[in-house]
Amino acid sequence: MLVLAVDTATPAVTAGVVELTGGTPRLLALRVTVDARAHGELLTPHLRDAVAEAGHTLAELDAIVCGIGPGPFTGLRAGMVTAAALGHALDRPVFPVCSLDAIAAEVTGEPLLVVTDARRKELYWATYAADGTRTTEPSVDKPADIPLTGITRIAGTRIADLGPPVTGPEHPSPVGLVRAADLTGEPGPLTPLYLRRPDAVEPGARKRVSPG
Repeated sequence: MLVLAVDTATPAVTAGVVELTGGTPRLLALRVTVDARAHGELLTPHLRDAVAEAGHTLAELDAIVCGIGPGPFTGLRAGMVTAAALGHALDRPVFPVCSLDAIAAEVTGEPLLVVTDARRKELYWATYAADGTRTTEPSVDKPADIPLTGITRIAGTRIADLGPPVTGPEHPSPVGLVRAADLTGEPGPLTPLYLRRPDAVEPGARKRVSPG
């Protein structure tokens, strides 16, 4: 099974091609650039380059896996819209994956906290059991408000000193995305995990100015 995996939930613009044989994912090609302002600009060239480097064409893909956050509105939207449009054009299933789950999928064996940068001095986070099962819903909080009871390891961003040692990837990887995806059935809805309302809002009605 040939899978294209993309994620734009963090400052990293990530695209990679993963071959799945007997349930074991193998990375064939990877393109990643850490630039929080370039998701829309770089993702499509990255995925095209990754597919070409893997020695395949887009038409040979069997499925697409897409990180759905949590993440900032603009970057996350760029990845999900791209994945949805590509899936529609190729008539291929697009499987949504929580981006925190993708990081956790590469660090198993002990209770884990996964965090990514939510800006505004906050973190997106979720906790995982030693077998990789997520034990809390994804949330966004200030570092001091994140519970650490029973946590022995942290994965993800290194911007906050929370106590336990930090390990694993800082951003979701294509292999992690594929490991976290359930590719055996129909894909779930491609619904973003924003956890916050977007900063941009529609302008309200203009105030009336009384005649002087």
